[in-house]
Amino acid sequence: MPEISFVLPHWLYWSGLVLFPLFAMLLYRRGAAKETSQPLSLSLGYFLLIVGGFIGVHRLYLKSAWALVFIALFTSLLMINVEVRGSRDNLSAAQNTIKLAEFKLQRAEKAVEKGRRNAQQKLTKAREKMTVAEASLGKAQEESGRWNSIAQLLGGSMLLLLLIDILWMPKLIRERNRIEEFKPDEGFHCPSVEAESQGGREPFLINRVISRINGMAGEFVAYWSVIAVFVYYYEVIARYVFNSPTNWAHESMFLMFGMQYLLAGGFVLREGAHVRVDVIYNQLSIRAKAVVDVVTSIFFFIFMLTLLVTGWTFFYDSYEVNEVSISEWGIHYWPIKLSLSLGALLLLVQGIAQLIKDITVVINPDNAAPDAEVRTEG
Repeated sequence: MPEISFVLPHWLYWSGLVLFPLFAMLLYRRGAAKETSQPLSLSLGYFLLIVGGFIGVHRLYLKSAWALVFIALFTSLLMINVEVRGSRDNLSAAQNTIKLAEFKLQRAEKAVEKGRRNAQQKLTKAREKMTVAEASLGKAQEESGRWNSIAQLLGGSMLLLLLIDILWMPKLIRERNRIEEFKPDEGFHCPSVEAESQGGREPFLINRVISRINGMAGEFVAYWSVIAVFVYYYEVIARYVFNSPTNWAHESMFLMFGMQYLLAGGFVLREGAHVRVDVIYNQLSIRAKAVVDVVTSIFFFIFMLTLLVTGWTFFYDSYEVNEVSISEWGIHYWPIKLSLSLGALLLLVQGIAQLIKDITVVINPDNAAPDAEVRTEG
């Protein structure tokens, strides 16, 4: 199979982190508002064909036995590529042997011209080694060509089947929809989002605004996980099918997940999903829990203010010196370090909203929101 030399451009990386979640959020909202009675989706079928058609994922979606053919082809291609890499190494070694034999032959011929002692014997040996090296090179070229031809045949067969399925996909979806029974999707349930949609459960405007901001931030960075699927998908195909591992896939994703971890902190606090030891805490009343939260929030705000200030310092210093990573990809670090301060800010304002809520409960526990106890036990 041919090699791939693609390197992800920096502009595509950053624009993808911004535009892809916006596009995904738009598609989700349009899909949620659009009712459907068909169990299988044509657009999803094409999506699966594009991202996983090489192993028959779209055929698995259709519950078709033809998926086994794709799996067999892909498995065979992986095995053949092992032989392709081995034959390529053998060919490279044979070419190096030829160069070395040519060098020794040229030295032997010059020695004969100068009439040095035993030069003729050395020339004879050099010619013999040259003959052996040429035979080895011919054998290596033949072996490499044979394995490459098999790999191309398997790859071409897979491509032909995919092209056929692209044309047949509408018909296949229609036929499967006549068999499948439609089951409505209950969707994902988020207590805070559902509480907001009911209205009137959060009396303070600032709390509603902060909750909405962190809700949007959490949803936005959640779609970055989908980007990781595509990037690692490309890395696996490039590495194991085209023998072209990347130097940017892993770095781009662990930096992205680091930013995701920081920017989603406010949303996680809003949902009460941070890990904490609550063996004694759970035994307290709602008012006692609120008192404990108010007292311990002092340590929370000290940490958040420290993270906010130091994070901004890291960002500013990185921006001033135009800091980039030490890898060949050379991505800029200042947007990543900016997420330190931005994530701290989102977490800080959510902590303020939670403090307002706790103070309200301390003053008047009878008017606590119905979900207060559930949220504090998270």
